[in-house]
Amino acid sequence: MNEEHQIQPKTPLPNYWGSTPEQDYYTQQGIKSTNSFFTTPTGQTLFTKSWLPLSPSPPRGIICMVHGYGNDVSWTFQATPIFLAQNGFSCFALDLPGHGKSEGLKAFVPDVDLVVDCCASFFNSVVETPGLQNLPVFLFGESMGGAICLLISLKYPKIRFNGAILIAPMCKISDKVRPRWPIPEILTFVGKFIPTLPIVPTPDLLDKSVKVAEKKVIAVMNPLRYDGKPRLGTVIELLRVTDYLSRKLKNVTIPFVVLHGEADVVTDPNVSRELFEAAESEDKTIKIYPGMVHSMLFGETDENVELVRSDILGWLNERCKREA
Repeated sequence: MNEEHQIQPKTPLPNYWGSTPEQDYYTQQGIKSTNSFFTTPTGQTLFTKSWLPLSPSPPRGIICMVHGYGNDVSWTFQATPIFLAQNGFSCFALDLPGHGKSEGLKAFVPDVDLVVDCCASFFNSVVETPGLQNLPVFLFGESMGGAICLLISLKYPKIRFNGAILIAPMCKISDKVRPRWPIPEILTFVGKFIPTLPIVPTPDLLDKSVKVAEKKVIAVMNPLRYDGKPRLGTVIELLRVTDYLSRKLKNVTIPFVVLHGEADVVTDPNVSRELFEAAESEDKTIKIYPGMVHSMLFGETDENVELVRSDILGWLNERCKREA
């Protein structure tokens, strides 16, 4: 085991920021936050969370957010929506099925298409909320969440999204962590019989995603994080979906900015370059950050995190001006 993973705080943190009670922390940050549950059209119950500006003025826009594999919205992921709410945006996110506080077997994703439907249903309910109907709406996704955002835009073009922010999107699993032949073929065969079995041999993704040792400790402490081996059915499905999505990049028309670390070995920055080149979107931007790894919005140095945040905010500010 890496020595950095052996470092543990003396007392477990109740929140990623420390022992300050949740609502007190949000007040200190100048925002408000709500927790609730959403029932999907198929009857599944999913945990949802919002981060909202305190200002009585209408928000500048809505951001519908999707986390990555094994993660959830109540730990380090929320550092980004807190920052965006401080800058006037109302942010909404949900724990994906099988993640966080949502229903489902932990980290089991047997059908990404159903996950896409769940997210689209929740986000559609958000954008139709009274008082929010005339605001610009943006998708935001990290890693697997970035792939889900692209799939939402392809499958639900009638939902009024003004753009997408894609953070190291999993449009294709990097060859550096993808199982080698003949493992995928063996897994596919075995997975037909025992899809929930957590036995897929993969590198420690957290170790490869988070650069700063102290932040790695905080990420490890997340009580809702899935730290087991990937389940057979999940890996088979992610391989299927990313292969599908990599063939559909030319069909992407939504305005987007894709941001990727050059040193990312979890998702491939070259596929983000392919997305930028192939997409039919008239408004598209790409930013590749030398030396940065997968978790750019938490796991990097504070200076790097601020740089990526600034680029996201600048992109949003420009698009909100156009919608005004």
